[in-house]
Amino acid sequence: MTTTFDHGGGVRSLRVPIPDNPLGFTLVYVVDTDRGPVLIDTGWDDPASMDALVDGLAVCGTAVSEVRGVVITHHHPDHHGLSGKVREVSGAWVAMHAADASIVRRARGTRTERWYTYMADKLAAAGAPEEHIAPLRTARRRTLPGLSPALPDREIVPGELLELPGRRLRAIWTPGHTPGHVCLHLEEEHPAGLTGHGRLFSGDHLLPEITPHIGLYEDPDDTTVTDPLGDYLDSLERVGRLAPAEILPAHQHPFTDAPSRVRELLTHHESRLTDLLTLLATPLTPWQLAERMEWNRPWDQIPYGSRTIAVSEAEAHLRRLVKQGRAEAVTGSDPTTYVACG
Repeated sequence: MTTTFDHGGGVRSLRVPIPDNPLGFTLVYVVDTDRGPVLIDTGWDDPASMDALVDGLAVCGTAVSEVRGVVITHHHPDHHGLSGKVREVSGAWVAMHAADASIVRRARGTRTERWYTYMADKLAAAGAPEEHIAPLRTARRRTLPGLSPALPDREIVPGELLELPGRRLRAIWTPGHTPGHVCLHLEEEHPAGLTGHGRLFSGDHLLPEITPHIGLYEDPDDTTVTDPLGDYLDSLERVGRLAPAEILPAHQHPFTDAPSRVRELLTHHESRLTDLLTLLATPLTPWQLAERMEWNRPWDQIPYGSRTIAVSEAEAHLRRLVKQGRAEAVTGSDPTTYVACG
């Protein structure tokens, strides 16, 4: 399998593996600038992933020590994981949107036990059975990925050009997958002359064949009532209007016709919300709703960790329906159940 690809115009990509994950790899992009290469994302913090990054950069004719900067689309460990190691070797700056940088700071200051307690309480409130919650109450010694991520030293400001000498790379804030997710618009003519407005590094916001996970923003110390799905749908429309000639995503493969893909995703989510209203003809907890939703496999075949993610996604959809006035919480229910309005 080819692990590096030249996209033309001083942009290449490397496949950096994600251990034990069906996504397989993160596409790390290498953007040439007048002062040396800049990376967009870095991949998972794992020895095999670091080896792949080192080897890929060598194929590109450069090295980790030559990297001048790292632009992070969002804080998840398959994107931000190796940033600290790259900075240690090269002295590169690391840039991230303020909302995700805030999550990184809090993650570093939160004990692992606090995360387990927080997740156990959240799942209990969602109506999860005790057999699902119990491992979180006892597994105190495991190290969770992403709890000691590198602190960024530059802020990505939406709408502004990043400081990449010789390039025009503008930050587009696209919250939804995370609060501080950004896409990066390379405002330069497409090297193959494709019709459209430059190229867009889309992170996990816009992928060619899969729908990114949209769950509640997890933060033990933040009680803000957020609407991640609403954020995501608004961000999608913003990217659709941008109409880039080509999308360079963080997973799978590059593609064209962003407006068409945006329409597909908007339709998918509206259809899903409508289906959930049918399920909510009778009151259901978020866990019960997740059990009944359509996934890529039957509920009894979904592994433990993925069930937790599925419940968070169900909650994000419920949050959207409640905000739209299409569903409501049942007063006095414990754990809270939700029902369709009217």
